[in-house]
Amino acid sequence: MENDYSITMTTCPAGDGVAESMIRELLENGLAACIQEMPIMSNYRWKGEIHRDAEVLLFIKGRAADFDRIKEAILRLHPYELPEIVSVPITAGLDRYLEWLSNP
Repeated sequence: MENDYSITMTTCPAGDGVAESMIRELLENGLAACIQEMPIMSNYRWKGEIHRDAEVLLFIKGRAADFDRIKEAILRLHPYELPEIVSVPITAGLDRYLEWLSNP
């Protein structure tokens, strides 16, 4: 099971429908078994200025082998010049849950 599954994280602007579109596409195309979304407040430096923006954080759970396709979908749908796209391996979990991630 080592590195068979991952959680890919990205943030989207709050309230403009980007997160919902991304979630629907990833689920409909079988690239994720589950996507959790939560409202967050992001504080960051960008082009020499400090920003504070309401965003939606997505936890995209699925097969690590699908990361490149997930990344491509995010890049195609995302309005940001430089979106956060980070993948973290799932190193352990409930066997039945991990099997479900393989066959959403």
